[in-house]
Amino acid sequence: ANMLLMSAFASILFLGGWLPLINVFPFNWLPGSVWFSLKILIGVIFFIVTRATLPRYRYDQLMDLGWKSFLPLSLSYIIFTAGILISFNWLPN
Repeated sequence: ANMLLMSAFASILFLGGWLPLINVFPFNWLPGSVWFSLKILIGVIFFIVTRATLPRYRYDQLMDLGWKSFLPLSLSYIIFTAGILISFNWLPN
């Protein structure tokens, strides 16, 4: 149910909802409900393929990845950005 809902939201917000891909004869012959259903189907297939191919981490592996990899990476990026802003005198007044 969540995959269907998120695919419907993505279809409405990012893929044009019920509108055809290109507004020419073979594409605009199909009604909007068919286009909407096709876009939802593509979204669900994307979710299923993504979930099947990417590895699933345990909770302790996610915590380890966050604390040992992402936290030092983000802190070094903050220091790098501050260094660039200070060295080029781009800080706001």
